[in-house]
Amino acid sequence: MARFIFITGGVVSSLGKGLMAASLAALLQARGYRVRIRKFDPYLNVDPGTMSPYQHGEVYVTDDGAETDLDLGHYERFTGVPSRQSDNITSGRIYQQIIARERRGDYLGATVQVIPHVTDAIKAFARAETDDLDFVLCEIGGTVGDIESLPFIEAIRQLKNEAGRGNAVSIHVTLVPYISAAGELKTKPTQHSVRELAALGVQPDVLVCRCEHPLPPSERAKIALFCNVAASAVIPALDAKSIYAVPLQYHGEGLDSEVLRAFGIEPGAAPDLSRWVDIQDRVANPEGEVTVGVVGKYVGLQDAYKSLNEALVHGGIANRVKVNIRWIDAELFEGEEREVAAALEPCHAILVPGAFGERGAEGKIASVRFARERRVPYFGICFGMQMACIEGARDLAGITDASSTEFGPTPEPVVGLITEWMGRDGLEQREASGDLGGTMRLGAYEARLDGNSVVSSIYGDTAISERHRHRYEVNTGYRAALEGGGLVFSGMSPDGMLPEIVERPDHPWFVGVQFHPELKSKPFDPHPLFASFIEAAVKQSRLV
Repeated sequence: MARFIFITGGVVSSLGKGLMAASLAALLQARGYRVRIRKFDPYLNVDPGTMSPYQHGEVYVTDDGAETDLDLGHYERFTGVPSRQSDNITSGRIYQQIIARERRGDYLGATVQVIPHVTDAIKAFARAETDDLDFVLCEIGGTVGDIESLPFIEAIRQLKNEAGRGNAVSIHVTLVPYISAAGELKTKPTQHSVRELAALGVQPDVLVCRCEHPLPPSERAKIALFCNVAASAVIPALDAKSIYAVPLQYHGEGLDSEVLRAFGIEPGAAPDLSRWVDIQDRVANPEGEVTVGVVGKYVGLQDAYKSLNEALVHGGIANRVKVNIRWIDAELFEGEEREVAAALEPCHAILVPGAFGERGAEGKIASVRFARERRVPYFGICFGMQMACIEGARDLAGITDASSTEFGPTPEPVVGLITEWMGRDGLEQREASGDLGGTMRLGAYEARLDGNSVVSSIYGDTAISERHRHRYEVNTGYRAALEGGGLVFSGMSPDGMLPEIVERPDHPWFVGVQFHPELKSKPFDPHPLFASFIEAAVKQSRLV
């Protein structure tokens, strides 16, 4: 039977619960255990798919087509275990399912209540598909005291009792702030947070204390005394220079050993952390550096591009170089070539990521033009590939009105809405005016690559599977015109209907992909496209 580790947070948000969960899972993996991490999100959205990136950060997409919380990206990057639809649940999805059952009469006239119906659904989610696992880590979103998280706290209280002693452990992540005027670390916020959690029936077994200054033994002892845990179970969590140093840092503080002891398991031999040592060495001791300009529309919040940021770092790890990311707002240089050049000339490579809507599109097209004309490595992802096709149509194929129907009616729809396509289970369809949520081409789809293409040499294969999240596709009716301008369609869907990859073979490195390769990149297994892109940036850096 799988053992459960419940992770809650207190005092403030953004303490790094997801990163802690991912690091602990990686440490348990290094000890030979089989793990899976799940995220409980208390908000009422069914999933984050319709939420603004400014509200929630990026939407992470799984192979099976789920739109999930960005923490699932951390989980995959640190463990290599592919996330699934069943690894992320929201209050909205739970209530949607319960109300649908009530409307069908499944409850046989019973009054439907938070307890037991909502809490039972949460517990069922936690237990599902766990037979082949040693540990299931369950992260509860938000902070203790939030109204919307109360059903989740109650559910883990019940589940901890039902699992029995030795089969469930609670970890509480909290803040120990430093008051500079007094020159002191303050433990009261942690004490109050633990007291509030205990009042809800959950006594933490391990405390993870985020702090900017080292936590002295006297303060650890004080926290242990007032929070009813062992002093060894108070784990300091100081800021790290790289997130990939966090597993080693937590191991050094004894987190994995303390969690095992809480289960009554002797830690035994030290875990094999050699790959994390190698990653940390590559990050801390680069042999050079490059600058990549990311021309986007959500650059004000870097969490909107979390997986992209990490995939670029992974490309740097593969090439043992530091990647400096220059975030550039696409709207800042729409229509002014000198502004485009001033912003992009310091960059050794240019990347245009995914996005939705017309805002910033002309700035991205100008970035494509700059990269093509100046022969700077260019990587277009999803929307970035579409803008590369529109730029090629306008500037090299003579289609001056080329545009996307996403921006409104156009006589030359180089990019258009797809209403049907062949999916994993056959023909998939949607209404052009239907719901926005969950109606995109989502999840893993196969593609076939031209055997003589640049991308097939990068992948080392002609059959690939990548994750998608988009509504619009490049119109194959313009393929001949675009290829006449040198933009080759080097990857297509297996049925030959949907373009997946375009490239310019006569350019040092120019690739556009309709999918999101950043979602499958890991520090110990960098995605081949990002590794090759950063390699091209390194070559470019030696030319300027």
